[in-house]
Amino acid sequence: MSKKVESVRDPADNDQGQTWEGLSRDEVILKYAPIVKYVASRISMKLPQSVDIDDLIQVGILGLIDAVSKFDPHRGIKFQTYAEFRVRGAILDELRSMDWVPRAVRQSAAQIQETYLLLEGQSGKSVEDQEVAAHLGLSMDEFYRNLDAVRGIAILSFDDLRPSLDEEEWDVMEMLADPDIVDPVESIGLNQLRYSLAEAITALPEKERLVVTLYYFEELTMSEIGEVLGLTESRISQLHSKAAMRMRARMKRVLGRIT
Repeated sequence: MSKKVESVRDPADNDQGQTWEGLSRDEVILKYAPIVKYVASRISMKLPQSVDIDDLIQVGILGLIDAVSKFDPHRGIKFQTYAEFRVRGAILDELRSMDWVPRAVRQSAAQIQETYLLLEGQSGKSVEDQEVAAHLGLSMDEFYRNLDAVRGIAILSFDDLRPSLDEEEWDVMEMLADPDIVDPVESIGLNQLRYSLAEAITALPEKERLVVTLYYFEELTMSEIGEVLGLTESRISQLHSKAAMRMRARMKRVLGRIT
């Protein structure tokens, strides 16, 4: 997985070349390097120990270099926001290319997601754990063990909600940040995506919604969320996995209507 990090300067740059911050590209990368460790650490907490965090950091550095090269200050977004997106995307892309998830675990995740898609599509409301387990023919202990096993692939990202566009054309951060999107069809689709994602979060059961809010918006760790809610870290991880499966199922229904 390790990749060699090359010089961050283009051959055309001179030694005095400056970025939008008045710093050289190397200086900008050093300034924002902590972002890489932060993002890699958060992602690694949901991965098996066989995935080396140093490898994630190495790939994340490449994402940061890419962010420095492509950032346009006229877009109206902060560089830190853009850099976090690029770093996270680089790490997730590398994990997808590794296909590190065992086939049995991937199949289990797909079955759980499809069950949420089916049952919640039929009832129009959140289903209980017992209903999902019964549909899958599992005991509750087996269902929770499966949730623990799939936690590593319950990583939410905009890339996982990609519409039917060519991959090279799909850059969610740039499309969301650009006030001058000229394609009204894409604009309508993104507005629907924003609205539907917000709806998907609102529709979650209370504890799952709280876990999503604390993890993705307040940026607490699973352990910290457990302390807040008085639950074990393992239980928080299960709630996160269920929330991810519900949201992915709901967004799958939505994207089937707007793509």
